[in-house]
Amino acid sequence: MGKRIVIALGGNALGRNLPEQMQAVKQTAKAIADLIEEGHEVVIAHGNGPQVGMIQAAMTELTRSDPEKYIPCPLSVCVAMSQGYIGYDLQNSLREELLDRGIRKGVSTVLTQVEVDPADPAFRNPTKPIGAFMTREEAEKMVAERGYDIIEDAGRGYRRVVASPRPQSIVEIDSIRDMVDAGLVVIACGGGGIPVFKTEGNHLKGAAAVVDKDFASCVLAQQLNADCLVILTAVEKVAVNFGKPDQQWLDSLTPEQARRYIAEGQFAPGSMLPKVEAAIQFAESKSGRSALITLLEKAKDGIAGRTGTAIAL
Repeated sequence: MGKRIVIALGGNALGRNLPEQMQAVKQTAKAIADLIEEGHEVVIAHGNGPQVGMIQAAMTELTRSDPEKYIPCPLSVCVAMSQGYIGYDLQNSLREELLDRGIRKGVSTVLTQVEVDPADPAFRNPTKPIGAFMTREEAEKMVAERGYDIIEDAGRGYRRVVASPRPQSIVEIDSIRDMVDAGLVVIACGGGGIPVFKTEGNHLKGAAAVVDKDFASCVLAQQLNADCLVILTAVEKVAVNFGKPDQQWLDSLTPEQARRYIAEGQFAPGSMLPKVEAAIQFAESKSGRSALITLLEKAKDGIAGRTGTAIAL
């Protein structure tokens, strides 16, 4: 019997620019279609680091060209744009791959909002660099006029930094669940979702923030009652002592073992650490749930228990 699987695609599955993305999604579609062909229900989430950066840079240049006519585009809107154009390529490639295999199954992208807590401590300590580099004068102007948080980035110039709060819930979860129950393949929570928070009445306001796509995928998987969360990355398995002579690849981890390795500093922040933390969170959320961290092209073998790092109670 097939499983309900949420897949979190890393940047390597999408390329670094539009031509690379159009090529990369063809291979991505093949790996996802392998799982669908085996009878699994698949929901897809993805990152957007390079893509949203390009959109931000383009919008910044547009503003610089005519500041009287154009104003900076809110980050939440840029995330929505990235969801749309990544989803467009991904859903078309997956639809084509499925039809080539004789599988008639709808594929659809949902522009997804993810609720965050405005009181999250991350908002008091923004650390995620975004957008184009600025001169000191441009940076000072943005601080004065728009209240941006700015850092000097390794001698390369000044950049805006934003918060990376933890996701609380998926706003469109009912629609996503209905589509999955109806047999569709759904692409959701692109780039970690569009971060929003509740204000007066029923209004949702976009937040100047970036939500980690692995944590958003974890919340999505929990709210869909998925059996498995698959986090795809650039290595086949999680390792301890990574890159050292005594490096050790791990076939499986319990949450307790994973936390011990985290305490030892085994996993790099901004890289493997959030993936392992999201995997722990999902594995502990309900009995019988498991997470898998592996390569895109190894996803099918990983689900079958032949490779990857499995995290479960």
